[in-house]
Amino acid sequence: MSTRSSVLITGASSGIGATYAKRFAGRGHDLVLVARDKARLDALAAQLRQEHGVAVDIIQADLTQSRDLAAVETRLREDTRIGVLVNNAGASMFGSFIDQATDDVERLVALNTIALLRLASAVAPRLAQAGEGAIINIGSVVGLAPEFGMSVYGATKAFVQFLSQGLSLELVPKGVYVQAVLPAATRTEIWERAGADINALPEMMEVGELVDAALVGFDRREVVTIPPLHDAVRWDALDTARQLLLSDIRQAHAAERYQQAAA
Repeated sequence: MSTRSSVLITGASSGIGATYAKRFAGRGHDLVLVARDKARLDALAAQLRQEHGVAVDIIQADLTQSRDLAAVETRLREDTRIGVLVNNAGASMFGSFIDQATDDVERLVALNTIALLRLASAVAPRLAQAGEGAIINIGSVVGLAPEFGMSVYGATKAFVQFLSQGLSLELVPKGVYVQAVLPAATRTEIWERAGADINALPEMMEVGELVDAALVGFDRREVVTIPPLHDAVRWDALDTARQLLLSDIRQAHAAERYQQAAA
């Protein structure tokens, strides 16, 4: 992949997305920055042009709106300079499922899953045809833990992880790298937007440390990168257990424990 290929980053006006923009600009990549806040995008773009001498385009877009989403999809399909997609835009939601408004839940799912899926679908065929490129999808460790009490948010992040692993199996043979990044609590504005008190959380990773760690995983071509997981053997054991479970599934008959005893 050319070092001068462009990187399109969603949710790029602050937090993880803005930090990815700074890091990729530092590596010499031109950028396409996508977010709702045009003023912030303009300021970040000006900073990166001045500091790194890279070209930066901005697209003001709300990815829950079909017209805005379609505009970004078109850019991904048609701009052959874009070699990396960072699917970072996302939202969180706290509270119990029965207390969450259905419309709010739908918007969360649309942003965290449908937008991410459509953008990956827009760029993947072109990258596969070119035989190079990368898709980075930002998930969450919450997608591994229904016990955290964030059922819908966690479900969307489980979708991101599963999709990334599946796409990796499909696209790596075609030269396209797919990475799922699973942060834990990271110091970004997502907490305030979800109505949480950021100071009430006992531990939180700084966003720069998170992205730098994720880029180590990117350079190593990891399929799943979990910066806050300190013992990598834990993930390997989980994945091995999952594969062993699959090997014990027999499709022709129900397991003995589910079969009625003979009368």
